[in-house]
Amino acid sequence: MNKLRISLSCCDYDRCRAIFDGRAPIEGCDVSAVAIEPEEGFHRAFKFQEFDVCEISMSSHTLMTSRGENAYVGIPAFVSRLFRHSGIYIRTDRGIKKPSDLKGMKVGVPEYQITANVWIRGILSEFHDLEPTDVLWRGGGLEEAGREERTRLSDIPGVELLPIPSDRTLSDMLANGEIDALISARAPSCYLNKSPGVDRLFPDYPRVEREYFQQTNIFPIMHIIGIRRELAEREPWLPVSVFKSFIKAKELCMYELGQIGHLFNSLPWGVSEFESAKALMGEDYWSYGFEANRHVLETFTAYHHKQGLSKVKVDPRQLFHPASLDLSKI
Repeated sequence: MNKLRISLSCCDYDRCRAIFDGRAPIEGCDVSAVAIEPEEGFHRAFKFQEFDVCEISMSSHTLMTSRGENAYVGIPAFVSRLFRHSGIYIRTDRGIKKPSDLKGMKVGVPEYQITANVWIRGILSEFHDLEPTDVLWRGGGLEEAGREERTRLSDIPGVELLPIPSDRTLSDMLANGEIDALISARAPSCYLNKSPGVDRLFPDYPRVEREYFQQTNIFPIMHIIGIRRELAEREPWLPVSVFKSFIKAKELCMYELGQIGHLFNSLPWGVSEFESAKALMGEDYWSYGFEANRHVLETFTAYHHKQGLSKVKVDPRQLFHPASLDLSKI
């Protein structure tokens, strides 16, 4: 029987690697897989729909779903998750000691709507007395000038969001003191290069993030896997087949992380870290599937709506293909 030829793009994460090397094939498919960085994948997916199956931004997916304009439908394979207290960078000469000290200050964002920044603003609002309307937002490229929002934004009442000069970068402006802070998924080069006067708002971010998890039981979701809606409608078996492949790839990854006889990653105490993560967060701490993550998804979609990105609060179930929410059991 002829197999369905599909294209796939995703970052080469350890939890996805078995799809690229063939140990976790997508049943019924002949897959052309491309490993690319998430930002490039998002740009090519949301602007040009280049891939049949691809890693997509949770925020852009929610935004386009709320508008009824989404070319992709999701499956609950959460290939990127990350605590985000580490993503707030400040000038140390502005008296910023806690999040609420950012009120009235200029804060840079590579894009206002990216998932990491939705989570950060939501956490700052819920736990640290800092609302999005308290800040003067400045948008632009982190390291390359001219970056714009990949998804069109409507005006958000009470929010000042202005572009930085088209020939400037946020990292350079933070280093020079032209903005007071920056929130970003990636660490800016000015921080990595130890520019004077630049630091994290939460230097001891692992401790802060562990406390956040213990308080909320939330491991923030960043990216999911999307399937071109037209293809999923034409081949209704495909979403579950893709989901099963990602589940298998994650299982192989977790097995390898626990092997101490020979290390599968290049961290000398990686197995110990793996055991510590499970002790704090549970055996299936990087869980896939809708029900196990309903509380995380509800929190995110509520943040997204409250921040004016989605005009109506999206029911998280709308983000996923129905068949991927109800897998068979033996």
